[in-house]
Amino acid sequence: MNAQNALRRLALFGGVICVLGLSGCGGHLADLQQYANEVKARKGGHIEPPPQIKPFPTYAYADQDMTSPFMPQTGNNTTTPSMVGVSTNGIHPDTTRSREYLEQFPLDGLKMVGTLTVAGTLYGLVKDSGNIVTRVKLGNYMGQNYGKIVGITDTDIKLREIVPDGQGGWVERITDVALAD
Repeated sequence: MNAQNALRRLALFGGVICVLGLSGCGGHLADLQQYANEVKARKGGHIEPPPQIKPFPTYAYADQDMTSPFMPQTGNNTTTPSMVGVSTNGIHPDTTRSREYLEQFPLDGLKMVGTLTVAGTLYGLVKDSGNIVTRVKLGNYMGQNYGKIVGITDTDIKLREIVPDGQGGWVERITDVALAD
């Protein structure tokens, strides 16, 4: 019974402390109430009306008699669909060959990480964006622009790419993939 009396006294003491603490939180609100009444009594200011939204003029595009802006232009301003994709210099990619693994990656996603010589053949080691290292040799392809490997050194891999020339044809360019730091 002694422990039970101690718990009752402790609970009573805790209750008294809470009541005294909460009684200190009341009162002294008169100055706050006065300030709130002053703010409410102030006259409201003038609010500017929202700006008038002007409608944009509509434009009817009549494209029936016009040439497509996406077709290359010839001297007489007429283009036939058969002219698109025809190379005037004879350069064009071989679209019938099977694509190689590294041709799915853009060149800026490929890094040369070294070389390897096996049975007298020099191979380049190329890491793709998935951190997979692939062994390449002369004649292999890599990159998305039909890049054929034409040279491998200790410091870079040279590619001959075939890219669109913007006029329906193709041009060759030489690109290097340098050894990564």
